[in-house]
Amino acid sequence: MKRFMVAMVLGLLCVASPTSVDASGPKPPSVDMSNLNKIFVGWVDWDPDEYRLLNYSTKEDWVKDINSANAYFQGGMKAEYLAGRTVTLAKNREDVNAAGNDLYIKFTNVSEDKGYRLRLAVHFIDPKTDTELAVVPEDVYSAHGHFCVLEGCMQLELNKVGGLVKKMVSPPKK
Repeated sequence: MKRFMVAMVLGLLCVASPTSVDASGPKPPSVDMSNLNKIFVGWVDWDPDEYRLLNYSTKEDWVKDINSANAYFQGGMKAEYLAGRTVTLAKNREDVNAAGNDLYIKFTNVSEDKGYRLRLAVHFIDPKTDTELAVVPEDVYSAHGHFCVLEGCMQLELNKVGGLVKKMVSPPKK
């Protein structure tokens, strides 16, 4: 009986811990982005047609949660992760107009699986030259598996992405 309980506890700890994003995060970019003060943050573009995969009864309900997650994420980007900078936020999935900014943060390959794990890649682009300054390859950002409802998981996962963005555009450590 004791072995069973120990195995259960260890199994729960494995499920509750983040799955892929390393605590140390990605390697710092080779380009110093700390002096880029006007930043356009793109839309985290979950596919609206994947609503059935996540057991939504209607596409409209899924789009509502996508919009809610983006509003939450954008608030954090402006207030916390990119505080002190001029931040322009995408209004919707079609808004990619980064003109007049020093940096465009673009999210690609966005998906959410049935285990409520966000997968995406983050691109840091110079909009003046359309040159990619740095990229965080596609990775998994997991909240706590099934210990949250999807919208709550999406917010927790986006907090991890926001922390990663902050680390990537902060001044390099000396």
